[in-house]
Amino acid sequence: MPELRDSFGRRIADLRISLTERCNYRCVYCRYGADADGTEDPLAWPDLRRLARVFSALGIHKFRLTGGEPLLRDGIVDFVAYLASLRGPGGPEEGGLDIALTTNGHLLAPRAAALRAAGLNRITVSLDSLREEGFARITRVRGGLQHVLAGIEAAAAAGLNPVKINVVLMRGHNDHEIEAFAAFARERALTIRFIEFMPLEQADAQKGEHGELWSRDLVVPYQEVVDRIAGFYPLEPLPLRPSETARRFRFADGAPGEIGIIAPVSSPFCNQCSRIRLTADGQLRTCLFSLREWDLKPALANPDDAALIDVIGRAVWLKEERHHIGEPGFVKPARGMVRIGG
Repeated sequence: MPELRDSFGRRIADLRISLTERCNYRCVYCRYGADADGTEDPLAWPDLRRLARVFSALGIHKFRLTGGEPLLRDGIVDFVAYLASLRGPGGPEEGGLDIALTTNGHLLAPRAAALRAAGLNRITVSLDSLREEGFARITRVRGGLQHVLAGIEAAAAAGLNPVKINVVLMRGHNDHEIEAFAAFARERALTIRFIEFMPLEQADAQKGEHGELWSRDLVVPYQEVVDRIAGFYPLEPLPLRPSETARRFRFADGAPGEIGIIAPVSSPFCNQCSRIRLTADGQLRTCLFSLREWDLKPALANPDDAALIDVIGRAVWLKEERHHIGEPGFVKPARGMVRIGG
């Protein structure tokens, strides 16, 4: 079966699968309103298994499970085990299938060991503040920080090392914690990924919500993050990997941990993008900021995989060259991040 390439010659090898739109947090950069929930009609597990098999045959070798909060969906451990069954003899280091999970970590502690045993390779935990008050202000959930910290410890104990931490930086919200997160990486041998704030928050029109939080003034750019950390802990750049979204650094003094910065606003990386996304309700998206989606459900109704392969191939071929954040006429997608999949 031919590998997936778009019209710009980029090989597509990374699929993000959103398992649910539901989430037990309401982070301000993801949901504008205080109490919005997505309409929940996710693809059934048999459909997801079939899609995983087809995408694997088309050359996808990295599956990342997202949401919403993917740990809210019963059956996730069995699905990880199914993905692991698609592996060839080589592991991720030899180019074999890589299975990852992005979670807010609240429900992770009691599940980490089972996920690892099922075949999960890597885990990323979203954590935007190390302070109880800041955590509650961003997530709009009180008392969650200790659950997340326990989940990070459990993931490390289960062998999901190095645990990655995603930090969405927003000026005036958590940018004062940049140095504290760098210290956190060193103390616990973590990989911290600072992510620029993007215009993807979701309002709920049925509840009368409108407007948006994002503005360029809230974006903390790449160079500022590097300079601030380097003022406390000198950094050394690491080589850029193929299709890498983060610019990575190690600590010059040899301390454990790693710093990465994902800067889609101030330093886009679209020219080497290898990702596509599957929403929980079966829409294929070729860019986080796509204005077009490809509904895979009609092809799933056909028992012949040729229909699926055709629509996937056409969608990938028409993948956007780049996004247009901050440019005149930029239109953000109708779906917010919670409905696209993080």
